[in-house]
Amino acid sequence: MKRIMVTGGAGFIGSNFVRYELAAYPEVHIVNFDKLTYAGNLDNLKGIDDTRYTFIKGDIADADAVSSAMEGCDAVVNFAAETHVDRSILGASEFIETDVRGVYNIVEAAKALGTARVLLVSTDEVYGSIDEGSFKETDPTNPRNPYSASKAAGELIGLSYFHTFGVCVIVTRGSNTYGPYQYPEKVLPLFVTNAIDDLPLPLYRGGEHNVRDWLYVDDHCSGIDRALRQGEPGEIYNVAGGNERENIVLTRRILELTGKGEDLIRLVPDRPGHDRRYSIDPGKLRALGWQPTMDWDTGMANTVRWYQDNEWWWRKIKTGEYLEYYKRQYGSSGAGTA
Repeated sequence: MKRIMVTGGAGFIGSNFVRYELAAYPEVHIVNFDKLTYAGNLDNLKGIDDTRYTFIKGDIADADAVSSAMEGCDAVVNFAAETHVDRSILGASEFIETDVRGVYNIVEAAKALGTARVLLVSTDEVYGSIDEGSFKETDPTNPRNPYSASKAAGELIGLSYFHTFGVCVIVTRGSNTYGPYQYPEKVLPLFVTNAIDDLPLPLYRGGEHNVRDWLYVDDHCSGIDRALRQGEPGEIYNVAGGNERENIVLTRRILELTGKGEDLIRLVPDRPGHDRRYSIDPGKLRALGWQPTMDWDTGMANTVRWYQDNEWWWRKIKTGEYLEYYKRQYGSSGAGTA
C-alpha cells in the first residue's frame, strides 16, 4: 500500500492515524480527504511531513469528489463521520448523509476503480448495551441512538458490496477512544478543559455509573492498521482497550489529575436512551498479533497533560459554534458524557 486515502483525516482519530502511518511506513503517501466540519481541524496535523501528504477538502457525501480523490489510491480508510450521540439526538439528518450515503459513495467508487482495500472505522456502540460479558463480532447489532444506527447502516452498506460485488471491505469497531486532539464536546476533553478553567463538569444523572471501555488513540490506530493490512476481506474486528471504568471514576480521575475538587461535578438530566455498558471482545484482532500497549493510568495522565500544555489548540475551539451548541443542548450547566 503506497498511497492510502484517509477520509476525515483532520478529525481526532483520523489525524492521529495519519501521523501513525507516516511514522510507521516511510514509503506511504497519505491523501487526507476532509470536509473540515466543526470537528475537522488542520491544526491537528501541524508539523507532519508534507512531502508524503496531500490534503483535499471534500465531502464523502459528494460522489464525484470521492471518486476523483480515490483515483490512484491502493486503500481507503474511512474515518469521516458525524460521531456525537448528543448531536444525533438533536437532529439525525447529517448523520444519515455522512455515515450512510458517504459510505455508499466510497464503496461505489471502490467498485468502479478496483480499489484494493476499503476499511470502515465504526464503533462498539452498534452493539448496544450489555450487562455482563463482552460482545463478539458475530453478535447481532442493536443500536439505540441515531448515531450508532447510522454507523450500523453504513457497515451494512459496505459489507453488502463485499458480498455482492467482491469489493474488499473490512470493518473495525472501536471502544471509547481518548488522547490528544479530541474535539472538546466529548466527555474527556470537555471535563479536562472545564476543570482547568474551574468550570462545572456536567455528569449525567443516572449515567454516573455507566461503564465505558477506554482505548488510547495510538492503540486504536495500530489496531486499525493491523486490520487494514492483515484482516480478511468481509470481516469485522473489535478494537478494545480493556479499561472499563464507570463515568464517575473517569470524572474523579480527571479532577485528581488537574488538582481540582469534586465540588466541580454537576449532575444534569440523563441522556435519552443512555446505554449502560459497552464492552467488546478483541480476541479476533489479537489473533492477528495486535494488542494495546497503553495502560489507562499512564494514558490518562499523558492526555490530561497534553490538554494542559496545549491551550493554544483548544481555547479557540471552545468559542463560536461550540458555545452555541453547548448552550442549545445543555443550557448553562452543560453536558457531553460518553
